[in-house]
Parts: sequence; C-alpha cells; structure tokens
Amino acid sequence: MNKYHIAVVGAGGLVGSTIIKVLKEREFPVESLTLFGSKRSAGSTIIFDAKEIVVRELVDNSFQERFDIVFFAAGGDVSRLFAPRAAESGALVIDNSSVFRMKEEVPLVVPEVNPEAIGDARLIANPNCSTIQCMPPLKALKEAYGLKRVVYNTYQAVSGSGIAGLRDLDEGLQKFYPRKILGNVIPHIDSFLSSGYTKEEMKMIEETQKILDDHTLGVSATTVRVPVRFAHCVSINAELKHPFSTEKLREVLENYPGIVVVDDPSSLLYPIPEDAEGKDDILIGRIRRDSSLPSAVNLWVVADNVRKGAATNAVQIAEEIIRRNK
Repeated sequence: MNKYHIAVVGAGGLVGSTIIKVLKEREFPVESLTLFGSKRSAGSTIIFDAKEIVVRELVDNSFQERFDIVFFAAGGDVSRLFAPRAAESGALVIDNSSVFRMKEEVPLVVPEVNPEAIGDARLIANPNCSTIQCMPPLKALKEAYGLKRVVYNTYQAVSGSGIAGLRDLDEGLQKFYPRKILGNVIPHIDSFLSSGYTKEEMKMIEETQKILDDHTLGVSATTVRVPVRFAHCVSINAELKHPFSTEKLREVLENYPGIVVVDDPSSLLYPIPEDAEGKDDILIGRIRRDSSLPSAVNLWVVADNVRKGAATNAVQIAEEIIRRNK
C-alpha cells in the first residue's frame, strides 16, 4: 500500500487536532506527519501513532518541503495566504475555511454526494459544517423525488466557533459571542448582510446549490447558536417534485451512505446531540410529511460538527482521492 507525506496546518486547534485523531482512527496510510501552527503553538507536542511530534511555526518557506496532502484548519487568513502555495508546490490541499468554497474552479465536496466534482483539482474546499450534514439526505431525496425548495433552521453547537465558543459556554462568559450563550439561544451566526441574512445563512444557501449542482434550487436558512458543546441539529423542510410515501422515503434515507435513521416516535426515539457526539454518522429522525404542503417533508438531522462537519469529511475527501489513484 502506498503511504503519504501528510501535513496539518492548525494542528493545535479543535478541527486540526480532530483531523489528526481521525487519520489515526481510520488507519489512513501516513508515511510521515508534519504539524504546523501559529508562533504561539510552535514547540508544543502532539502524540500520533505513539510518536511525539513537535508543532512547527508556519512560515513563508514551509512548503518548500514535499508533502502529498495538506489539511488546512487554521482559519481564512492563513488559508488565503498559504493554501495556494501548498497546492503550487505539488501537494493536494484540503481546506476547511470558507475562502475558496464559492470559487468556480474549486470543488466543494461531500464524498457521499459529489465525489466526481474533485476531478484533477489540487485545491479542494470542505463545506460549512451545517451544510455537510444536510447534503447526504438532500442528495438522497433529489435522486429519488427531485428537489424544488429547501428551508433550513439550524441549532448549532458552540464548538462550531472553536475553543473560544466552548470557553464562553463552559465558563458562562460573553467574550466571543455578542450575547451570553449559557442558558440562551442566539439567532445570529457570523455578520449580518444588507439582506437581513447572516453570512452563515448565505453559506448554507449557496453551498447547497453548488454541491447539489442546482443553482435554481430555492433555499432559505435561519442559523441559530445554542448552548450545546458538540453536534449541530438542523430542521429541514424539503419540497419535492414528485409524489412520495413517508415509508418509502424513510427507506431511501436508510439506504444512503453515511445516514442512520433514528425515528420511532412511539418509543420516543429521535436523534439528539449527545447521540452524535464523537461519531461520524449523520442521524435523521422526525420524518414526516408537511401538514401544510403535502409535497414537502420535514427531517431532523444531527451530526458531530467537528467530525463529519469538518475533520472526518476532510479525511474522507483524501481517502476518495487515493482510492481513485490506486
């Protein structure tokens, strides 16, 4: 089996450290692992495969060294400056920031949904965490019934904001968020636009259309931060083009890769954040026809935002690429 020289940029952060963990768990064929971080985190150590690896400071000449795959998880400013350099050096770059997602030439990929979008690109964007978990169920519905319109309402964990968000919740602070998150919900993620939508909401709208390759699809979103540590929940209302029965639709979802249906109202079974934390599955429940619009269905979708919503999806993209290159 071929093995690969891997680098992780932002290794000390929440997503970067989880990428390292997922690489080990999934037995990714790592020949060598190089870890980059900020000047502040340089010199710290991380254990991988029983070896202690020293985090290096990311500097201008960091990518003069040869890497096969580089994962970026250090924020937009770092990705904007260094991700193109890494790609130009010959590495395959998988970026977790929002910087490149909507660029036409950059694939935006959820491997269970649109692996063909990868093509021969050297720079690939990982979608928004809430978008990722919604794509497999929507792709399943699109294939079976066609999609006409999608409405999202999200309930997003504080880990979506990284360590600063977790600190605000755990310590009852109001430092990162504009309002106190402990015992509260905040209908405001990222900055507001002149339309009244936030940037987070527009990410979900535009990324959905790009990943599903349908820029005529009607999409609306309201994104909300909730006092939960890990795992995002999304209420999806999807209007379909063709008739459906809820029984058959449930089967369609059950048979789609990456999805686990947890839906038995008589036994009070439905997914909640603690069910998804630390897992890679996308959990779906509360499947029911919209009582106000018979051509629409309601879904409750839950997934670990740091794993499937970021780190695991990034590693799965790399797995898909090396599978194709065998």
